[in-house]
Amino acid sequence: MNSHIPLAERIRPNSIDELIGQEHLIGKGSILRNTIDNGKIPSIIFWGPPGTGKTTIANIIAHSLKVPFFQLSAISAGVKDVREVIEQAKKRPGSILFIDEIHRFNKGQQDALLGAVEKGIITLIGATTENPSFEVNNALLSRCQVYVLKPLNKDQLNTLLQNAIEKDEILKTKKILLKETSALINISGGDGRKILNLLELATDSSEKSETIITDKLVTEVAQKRIALYDKSGEQHYDIISAFIKSIRGSDPNAAIYWLARMIEGGEDVKFIARRLVILASEDIGNANPTALVMANACFEAVNKIGYPESSIILSQCTTYLASSPKSNAAVSAINAALSIVKKHGDLPVPLHIRNAPTKLMKEMEYGKNYEYSHTYDNNFSPQEYLPKEISGLKFYEPGKNSREDELRKFLKNLWKEKYNY
Repeated sequence: MNSHIPLAERIRPNSIDELIGQEHLIGKGSILRNTIDNGKIPSIIFWGPPGTGKTTIANIIAHSLKVPFFQLSAISAGVKDVREVIEQAKKRPGSILFIDEIHRFNKGQQDALLGAVEKGIITLIGATTENPSFEVNNALLSRCQVYVLKPLNKDQLNTLLQNAIEKDEILKTKKILLKETSALINISGGDGRKILNLLELATDSSEKSETIITDKLVTEVAQKRIALYDKSGEQHYDIISAFIKSIRGSDPNAAIYWLARMIEGGEDVKFIARRLVILASEDIGNANPTALVMANACFEAVNKIGYPESSIILSQCTTYLASSPKSNAAVSAINAALSIVKKHGDLPVPLHIRNAPTKLMKEMEYGKNYEYSHTYDNNFSPQEYLPKEISGLKFYEPGKNSREDELRKFLKNLWKEKYNY
């Protein structure tokens, strides 16, 4: 029994039927399952959070197809490593090259793959936790099928725990009783590898012949383990979460601490800057419109400069966003509007605000009776812009801050009879 091998690796599935989760990809009748069963796959990029099975599925594909399998990590591999694999693959037709964390490959490294993928020398399988539309070259992305993996749900995580206890030879000797699993499930956050690591740590922490897994035990073990930032492991998501929540909570000191943890750990500057751009609209919005300008300027700047100077730019943007008034009114507005669109479907556009580029459309009264706002007092006409089925619905409720209070007063003055501002 190889006790030095992590539990997640010891019980890694060897076949599709053993895999827990991702039924939408590998369930019977699914597109990917049918492709594997047919014995020929395209180049693929698996996109999803950590611990959802990206590496496992890649291994299963290679095992099922019985083809040469090469594996590289974009964290440590360079162009030289890629070219060496390609040379070996030329002698071994049908080879699969699996690249973990492919979003960490720069343009030159990705370009080194492109020719081999185009010529069919290798079938590429990439794994990424980042949106491939942003992180993978368009030329390479266009030659790959992107599959999105989902976090494991509560039932799947419970099944994973039971399977580990029943099947792992080392855990069998420890007489484990799963009395409580809430802490395991909550801390893991849908990450299968993380929940297995926690289970193993909890069992290793007990010197008794029988280990009773409780929420208290798991919480204690997890707290002891949280230390340094691990950009290639589970701490990646925990710390970016702490960073974002600190900014949202208007605590620049905590935000700077978590930023320092990421910088010290070598986190990708674009990953951090992209989160700041999103936060500027999601959590600040019209409470301080300059926040988005600042965040976007930060993103552009760190792309040009890189470490170590980028840490100063990130610090400036982080402290500014954390010190800004907060509002999620923009998020609430679009979510409410999307909900109505899903509920009512494609409601017709009122005739008077339709486009009328042809004579026939004009004869059908497209655009007729439209009131051009700038010809009215205060550049405003209280005409109808929503479909009549949802007339009067209010989606945007300005936040409770000085900037949006001004917007509320402005809108209330204009729409005093229609919307309750």
